[in-house]
Amino acid sequence: MEERKVAIFCSACAGIDEKYNEAAREVVHALHSFGWTIVSGGTVKGTMKVIADASLECGGRHIGVIPRFMAPVVYPHLSEVIWTDTMSERKEAMREGAAAVIALPGGVGTLDEIIETHVLAKLDRFSGRLFVLNIDGFYDPFIALLDHYVKTGMLDPYSRGLILFPQTAEELVDYFK
Repeated sequence: MEERKVAIFCSACAGIDEKYNEAAREVVHALHSFGWTIVSGGTVKGTMKVIADASLECGGRHIGVIPRFMAPVVYPHLSEVIWTDTMSERKEAMREGAAAVIALPGGVGTLDEIIETHVLAKLDRFSGRLFVLNIDGFYDPFIALLDHYVKTGMLDPYSRGLILFPQTAEELVDYFK
């Protein structure tokens, strides 16, 4: 049976609201229970560590994709590590073979990952689904910007629809059952 992979982009920041990390745990546990392999940034930083810990807790397969310059912060118990030279290569390697990309609440790095994945989907260079978990309206300003682009003709409605914005971890997980 072919491995089903989902890439997760998320925050590398410590000290964020615990509700975001709790959602990450819930998503990871559910995905592993359905047989999905998780691909993430694979470090000991922020929500990436939460994802790695949750994968380890439930015995799921977890692939970390890490630029060589970040070797000192690699999570020590990944199922597999894929090394890259650049952040751009990292994003590409994370998406490779993934049936879906999930973006959890995160900072500008996560926003970059969302936008690049959206552009690739729009250009038929990424065929998976793109989910952006909008817990408590975290991504409402981004949604408003996308809607503004549609309103002004800068983005067509079909392309706007390539990003799904589930509101809860439970709603997100329902797509993967």
